[in-house]
Amino acid sequence: MKILLVGASGIIGKGIAAHLEGKHEVIAANFNSGDVKVDLANPESIKAMLAEVGKVDAIISAAGVAVFGPLAEQTDADYATAVENKMMGQVNLVRFGRDYINEGGSITLTSGVLSRQPFPGTASISLVNGALESYAKAAALELPQLRLNVVAPVFVKETMEMMGMDSTQGVSALDTAKAYIAALEGDMSGETLDVPDFL
Repeated sequence: MKILLVGASGIIGKGIAAHLEGKHEVIAANFNSGDVKVDLANPESIKAMLAEVGKVDAIISAAGVAVFGPLAEQTDADYATAVENKMMGQVNLVRFGRDYINEGGSITLTSGVLSRQPFPGTASISLVNGALESYAKAAALELPQLRLNVVAPVFVKETMEMMGMDSTQGVSALDTAKAYIAALEGDMSGETLDVPDFL
């Protein structure tokens, strides 16, 4: 398969790429590097990326920026970052990308466990994660030519270690990627795949 991997240079993206390597043709898309560049917060950038890449069998998004912070301290800009980048950036991958997916292909987005298991300081992230999961469920009903799913990662060990957190309860990027492969190779659509279910 020819797969457009958005966020290929990220921690989860690298885990997904490792699973795909040698099995599929992967086009890496990132903000600053890769085969193509894309700014998820910019709809025109997404359109330009898709036009450059052309038809693919799948789009996998392991990208999206959002800001942690106490509810009382989060600014309009913090909410805008989450909405414009992580939420609308991925929604636009579906809106614009559907015309670039070969018949029977798939689009896989990324939400996160915070949609259902939030903790203080995660309100804006939980907001967009939940929105993406609801969007995929509804949008899939109108996309009979392709499958649309969302993967909800838990905290990734490598990210936790970078943040100085105890990573014993985290899941490695390579194990996290298993849910994305299940979405790519399965027959489900409109579903949210929780990473622990695929370990």
